[in-house]
Amino acid sequence: MDRFETTKKAGLFGIIGNIFLLCIKVVVGFISKSQAMIADAANSAGDIFASIMTTIGNKIASEPKDEDHNFGHGKAEYIFSLFISMSMIVISLKILYDAICSIIYKNELIFSWWLISVCIITIITKLSLYLYTKSASKKLNNILLEANMKDHRNDCIVTTFTTLSIIASKFGIYWLDGVTGIGISLWILYTGIKIFIESYNVLMDKSLDEDTKNKIIEYINKNPDVRGIKQMHTIPTGYKYIAVITIYLDGALKTFESHEIADKIQYDIASNFDDIESVIVHVEPLEIEKAE
Repeated sequence: MDRFETTKKAGLFGIIGNIFLLCIKVVVGFISKSQAMIADAANSAGDIFASIMTTIGNKIASEPKDEDHNFGHGKAEYIFSLFISMSMIVISLKILYDAICSIIYKNELIFSWWLISVCIITIITKLSLYLYTKSASKKLNNILLEANMKDHRNDCIVTTFTTLSIIASKFGIYWLDGVTGIGISLWILYTGIKIFIESYNVLMDKSLDEDTKNKIIEYINKNPDVRGIKQMHTIPTGYKYIAVITIYLDGALKTFESHEIADKIQYDIASNFDDIESVIVHVEPLEIEKAE
């Protein structure tokens, strides 16, 4: 499966689906004065922005490495996922404000079976998009796809609660509409913050997780020629890492032999660890007699 082509399709499907949902939600939401539906419409507007960011970010990230960007453009995924997260946070705060005002001023929505129909259409559309992106996300380690998958999943849950609040209004329980709007805003806020933190960590060059680093160290130590590991650093280039490792070898070895061992370690690690894009191994000579 082509990583960038699949992400491009997911972004385009998201744009088309969310534009359709935005149109019907805005019309029915304002006619019925449903705060939950209007909040859902604002969420769809944010989804369109997210899908556009996914498409642009994916396009840039797919560009190969060049003279100005020696490690490629993989971090573009995280820059644009940062934009997505910030838009989600802003939208969630606006929805929260409107929902609280709805409760304070006791706004009453006009029950309509059109509202129920829109909710059902939304759930079907979003569930389809969720299943598509989930399938792709399982095969590809792509934060843009993951952000879209979580967004589609959240929308299914959110719209289910919106449906319940609309049904409750038929029985005169109008406050549930505002409460649902608050719930929607908090859910979007939580998801936005999680994506922001994950993107921020990569852009700030957070190192590879300790578990994977320890596995790499154990793998290197199995090599009988390696006398020890001085240090190991990892740098994210996007969804993968560059590992810079300094090892101790017998100082009596010839330069060619030392480089041959280092080259084999580089190749083996890059081949056996999916998170590693490339490896740089530095060799420090060790005087065996003194070490012993």
